[in-house]
Amino acid sequence: MLRFVLVRCLNGFLVLVGIIIIVFLLFNVMPDPGRMMLGQRADGASIQAINKDLGRDLPITKRFILYINDLSPISWHNFTQTESHIYADHSKYGHYTQIFITDNGNGLVLKFPYLRRSYQSMRRVSEILWDAFPGTLVLAFSAMFIGTLLGIILGIFSAVKKGTYIDKFILFIASAGVSMPSFFAGLIIAWLFAVVLHRWTGLNWTGSLYHYDPFEGRVLDLKNLILPSLALGIRPLAVIVQLTRNSMLEVLQQDYIRTAKAKGLHPFTILRKHALKNAMNPVVTTISGWFASLLAGAFFVETIFNWHGIGKVTVDALTTYDFPVVMGAVLFVAVIFVVLNILVDLIYAKLDPRVALR
Repeated sequence: MLRFVLVRCLNGFLVLVGIIIIVFLLFNVMPDPGRMMLGQRADGASIQAINKDLGRDLPITKRFILYINDLSPISWHNFTQTESHIYADHSKYGHYTQIFITDNGNGLVLKFPYLRRSYQSMRRVSEILWDAFPGTLVLAFSAMFIGTLLGIILGIFSAVKKGTYIDKFILFIASAGVSMPSFFAGLIIAWLFAVVLHRWTGLNWTGSLYHYDPFEGRVLDLKNLILPSLALGIRPLAVIVQLTRNSMLEVLQQDYIRTAKAKGLHPFTILRKHALKNAMNPVVTTISGWFASLLAGAFFVETIFNWHGIGKVTVDALTTYDFPVVMGAVLFVAVIFVVLNILVDLIYAKLDPRVALR
């Protein structure tokens, strides 16, 4: 089991290394980011100043080394550094723990990864992402809750009513949900419930987890969570319906189910105590995997519903060429995705010990 965990962690680390290299290259081989930010009519001096502040005057190898140094929890810190551009500014780490320091002012420090500062607001990218992360987390949890609850219920009902019109209708809905992209589902749901049926639903097309009242300040508004959760939860709901149905059908054909029926147990008792427990292993694994996907895939839904989350922040940063925010968001989501996938593998190995022996 220990070897299984170490191999999964090593694989995840290598994936993150690859993502870091790709992200760095994508945002460092563009010809003139200063002109992209200031526009075609900007003067040469302003463009040159912006590019220098971005570290474009440094060789790309040095930029990469400084970038890795910023991302690494253990970093080489120059306490006397006075350079101002973003790739060589070593006065920005904030809180850190000093490991050791030499006589000339160099040393190792222990710190949180530094994701640079926003070009637009000059706030730390980590602060911007942590401010937006609760919105994405709540949205993903809500979507997964809706998809899991309805998916398991409909999947069990479909398995029990196998071959009937109810079963065929549920399978049709599940097939439509799997084939429907989240952004398309979001547009349809927003138009239907926030425009056509707004008089009865009272739901708005846009809104976030909190709204600001001039007298009460920040106010929790859970009503705004309903539509984006439905839009984001449709695909996992459809997958869970099909998986639960197939798993239940397989379990219901086992000998111990026939034995339970022969003993005269109530059908509900057979489903709850015998069939459902054994049918949930693949469903649990799928739920864990889909949660990671929802965290990483909420970009379009957050943009459609103007929901304040990492996806919305990233799209806004792209439109303003705020590259540090985009780079930080990609790495942030990648870390979450890798960590959650490692946890999914561990959960699956716990549920099925044969997996850990492979």
